[in-house]
Amino acid sequence: MGCAPSIHVSQSGVIYCRDSDESNSSHQTTTISQGTTTLHGLFIKTDAADSIPSVLAYQSRQQPPPSAGPRRKERREPGASARARATRCCGVEAETQTSDSSVKGSATEVQIGPMRLTQDPIQVLLIFAKEDSQSDGFWWACDRAGYRCNIARTPESALECFLDKHQEIIVIDHRNSRYFDAEDICRSIRATKPSEHTTILAVVPRTSADEEEASVLPLLNAGFDRQFKENSSITACYNELVQIEHGEVRSQFKLRACNAVFTALDHCQEAIEITSEDHVIQYVNPAFERMMGYHKGELIGKELTELPKSDKNCADLVDNINTFIKKGKEWQGVYYGRRKTGESIQQHVKTTPVIGQGGKIRHFVSLKRLHCTNENNKQLYKSHRDEKYTGDNSQSESHSFKCKNRRKDSIDVKSVTSQSSDAAPSLPTRRYSSMARIHSMTIEAPITKVINIINAAQENSPITVAEALDRVLEILRTTELYSPQLGTKDEDPHTSDLVGGLMTDGLRRLSGNEYVFSKNVNLSHSHLSVPNTINDVPPCIAQLLDNEESWDFNIFELEAVTNKRPLLYLGLKIFARFGVSEFLNCSEATLRAWLQMIEANYHSSNSYHNSTHAADVLHATAFFLRKERVKGSLDHLDEVAALIAATIHDVDHPGRTNSFLCNAGSELAVLYNDTAVLESHHTALAFQLTIKDSKCNIFKNIDRNRYRTLRQAIIDMVLATEMTKHFEHVNKFVNSINKPMASEETSSHSEGSDCECTANIKNFPDNQTLIKRMMIKCADVANPCRPLELCIEWAGRISEEYFAQTDEEKRQGLPVVMPVFDRNTCSIPKSQISFIDYFITDMFDAWDAFAHLPVLMQHLANNYKHWKTLDELKCKSVRLPSENNN
Repeated sequence: MGCAPSIHVSQSGVIYCRDSDESNSSHQTTTISQGTTTLHGLFIKTDAADSIPSVLAYQSRQQPPPSAGPRRKERREPGASARARATRCCGVEAETQTSDSSVKGSATEVQIGPMRLTQDPIQVLLIFAKEDSQSDGFWWACDRAGYRCNIARTPESALECFLDKHQEIIVIDHRNSRYFDAEDICRSIRATKPSEHTTILAVVPRTSADEEEASVLPLLNAGFDRQFKENSSITACYNELVQIEHGEVRSQFKLRACNAVFTALDHCQEAIEITSEDHVIQYVNPAFERMMGYHKGELIGKELTELPKSDKNCADLVDNINTFIKKGKEWQGVYYGRRKTGESIQQHVKTTPVIGQGGKIRHFVSLKRLHCTNENNKQLYKSHRDEKYTGDNSQSESHSFKCKNRRKDSIDVKSVTSQSSDAAPSLPTRRYSSMARIHSMTIEAPITKVINIINAAQENSPITVAEALDRVLEILRTTELYSPQLGTKDEDPHTSDLVGGLMTDGLRRLSGNEYVFSKNVNLSHSHLSVPNTINDVPPCIAQLLDNEESWDFNIFELEAVTNKRPLLYLGLKIFARFGVSEFLNCSEATLRAWLQMIEANYHSSNSYHNSTHAADVLHATAFFLRKERVKGSLDHLDEVAALIAATIHDVDHPGRTNSFLCNAGSELAVLYNDTAVLESHHTALAFQLTIKDSKCNIFKNIDRNRYRTLRQAIIDMVLATEMTKHFEHVNKFVNSINKPMASEETSSHSEGSDCECTANIKNFPDNQTLIKRMMIKCADVANPCRPLELCIEWAGRISEEYFAQTDEEKRQGLPVVMPVFDRNTCSIPKSQISFIDYFITDMFDAWDAFAHLPVLMQHLANNYKHWKTLDELKCKSVRLPSENNN
């Protein structure tokens, strides 16, 4: 017919509904009878009509303008369904047309983080008391956009329809209050829970040019989200609806999806805590409440600093954690938390910063799980029992019985001791009592846990496996877990002597023979002529320093042109490049005076352990610090600590080994109890000299906490250069850094995330320590990885120093620690081969796997080949005789 759609209904209220489904028939009429009431024409199929019984007259809808698209087709509902729906409307007579639009509502895929969601077609509820051009404009706009649209005429029917459909967009006519109060309708809808994800639009009258713009605050206070100035243009209405869909509706849809995430968090077994960037608690899950004994209402909104802290944590642990996470790095480690009851529990914590708008950290997410210790298990069980206890003895007994059964056939020593508590304690009873105290001890070292696990595994293992595990236990119960057993010790005297001289304290003392190290400490440095700034150096020195970033930098040339003061000049250049003065907040003059003082306390008379060796180690350390993985694993404080440690690591070295000093009963050996004698002396003296004179005190302007952290890092690195724990450091590095890194690289190879493969490894403070130790150890003995000429020079110098020690041991009647280093019989090539085989190869393979050092590894291979060639030719010196003549 082409006539405009209309619905003729009783005067008790109306819903006019349209959806995007189309009929295959251009015009069909159905008659549905109910009592005396008959519906002529088409009854529109819509779920909204199911729940809206009241209707008002809705007549004379005008045909849309040409821009609105084709007119709506008539649709017929299947008879049975139509009859069922018709029973809900009394005295209803309807006649309508539906649009012939080809636009259909379809599901849309939306991405929120890693979640992929499907959004159903948008539903719109129009609340207009009367039909007019404005309601028509929104109707046809919905038709064009493919939205499902419902129209309500009364507040009651509008609320009922919304509670049934949960429309995403509601448009309320706010142009006059003659028919209903738009703000009251908005408030009534906002009072329902589904409305929190709905956008409500107010249609307001258009203002004239001379009229003042009305404030939107009353609308916002009533619950409206937006206002739309009266405009019946279908395009204007369409634009408004589409903007709302892609703005508020899409955002609300994503927020609704977060409910699934929070459900997962609530059911997660791990305790989870989410805080703001200012460490204000925003969320804790039930597992966190159970672990810590708090209710979430007692925590949310509080700063972490307001909660009681355990006194079992290190003083600077919190500062270290904050340093990590505020840089956007993930922190993992063991932390003591304090429950509401006051008990301290050991937790394994993983804190991850969440980057938000503007690339800034907006949240911190902490995952906490109980660190497995007997003490933690007892405390949590006790707390859980106290919190959940209901007084039901039968339940308690049942729970206790289950706990006992978990131990299977193990002896319950507590029950054994309690059985005869009333009688006089017999000898077996006293023994059981002692056993009970032993089993209840909470002090349990990691190796003890490993042994207990192996013991438990043996119980049900085959005999062959049990016997193998017995051998494992024998090895684990030894003290030297990381020192390899030298199978060819008797066959290779060079290796044997190196191990004896470098990896033992040489406690083979002869009474009456004392080596007293009594060198006067050199505190004077005013007589040395030093440059005022790094730029104020002689041209010949400056030219050499231009190449200091290269691994092939010739330290001996610098030693020659600086009159054996390479540490001062190289130190000024490297420290300036790494911003050491800025970090320490000290002047360049103070740093210069400090370097001068440290270098003055190296013995230039030593052939090897002098300031040139210190400068060489400093150069290697600076080179390593520039490697990508090293740089990405360490903070500025770590870099400064490493450079200082390299500078002081052998200060005041007497040119003798620890074994020599212990055998000689020197004052230093007595002072440091024959343990890491020289390394302890180097660090102690360096700090004594530094803080003694304000002119060279580079630490005087940093705060106490930073100084303590820096000092501990320096001490740890210098002590790591002691060779008795060489294999312990290397094996820990391999197991804690190399192997996990290789595993992550393998698993992420297909994704190409090489730069991220160490993200979870490097942020452990313990792993940072291992990296720093490995770095200074490699820098300290990097001579075999230098270019051949430099390697040969260092080999000659260290051999000369060992020769001198052997000479003195023989003169004083002391045990000869390294007999092969007799200047008359020693083969330097053999000693270098043994040193590389036993100490260098494995360590630099591990360091190269982490830091990527192809140049060094090539030099190492070339140098090893050089020493092998000399040894095969029976040459005992550093060069062939023909080369020496040249």
